[in-house]
Amino acid sequence: MGSDQVSSDLQVQPVSLSAIPWIQSRFSQARLQAGTGYGSTLGCIRTVYQRESVSGFFKGMSFPLASIAVYNSVVFGVFSNLQRFLSQHHCGEPEAGPERHLSDLLLASMAAGLVAVGLGGPVDLIKIRLQMQTQPCREANLGLKPRTLAFGAPPVYQGPVHCLSTIVRTEGLAGLYRGASAMLLRDIPGYCLYFIPYVFLSEWITPEAHAGPSPCAVWLAGGVAGAISWGTATPMDVVKSRLQADGVHVTKYRGVLDCVAQSYQQEGLKV
Repeated sequence: MGSDQVSSDLQVQPVSLSAIPWIQSRFSQARLQAGTGYGSTLGCIRTVYQRESVSGFFKGMSFPLASIAVYNSVVFGVFSNLQRFLSQHHCGEPEAGPERHLSDLLLASMAAGLVAVGLGGPVDLIKIRLQMQTQPCREANLGLKPRTLAFGAPPVYQGPVHCLSTIVRTEGLAGLYRGASAMLLRDIPGYCLYFIPYVFLSEWITPEAHAGPSPCAVWLAGGVAGAISWGTATPMDVVKSRLQADGVHVTKYRGVLDCVAQSYQQEGLKV
């Protein structure tokens, strides 16, 4: 089985496998990464439910839901088509089955990561801002007067469109890509560590006689590759979330290095 078949599977499978559960899990993750006072996942769930009811768990979901199919299709399509093009370029015969080259997979994965930031940066920013605007934030933690921002105050943003227009008006178009440097440092290595293990694992567990991987092989390879990718991307994902949430009430961080330094000084490696 060639990597061309695996690339075709990559174009079809992930869109149907992620969507709503992924967005919901990212909701609690963003609160834990950029918020304060939760302590644990269960504590976050309990606090959000007490303060915002069931609707709080779906805050900021409309924009990602409306765009995730396009986002996944473009990102996985970029990887599949670029990897196929590079493989055929190496072969020199477009009609021949392309052979797999690690350099092709690496370059295609990096391109997919770059596209992911370009498309997903503004969507992720709006989602984080909508989720974090109700986060109780202690100004004492920001080096300001030791009082707590009043919970229940009018939200900064009324919805995704208002959030988008407010960011553009107050921060300019560049404001839509706040945290993009951290997102690049997360997504480019992250997609490399997803696509490459996925391709190798799919080929390894698929018998030679089969034209392509079975659904079980796709699920297994995708699960292992996803665990590898997110296990290594999580530290920079924390930094990305904190940079994007920064500015909802006050601005705390001056950049990626400053965010890393402050987070480590205040919370240590457990951050």
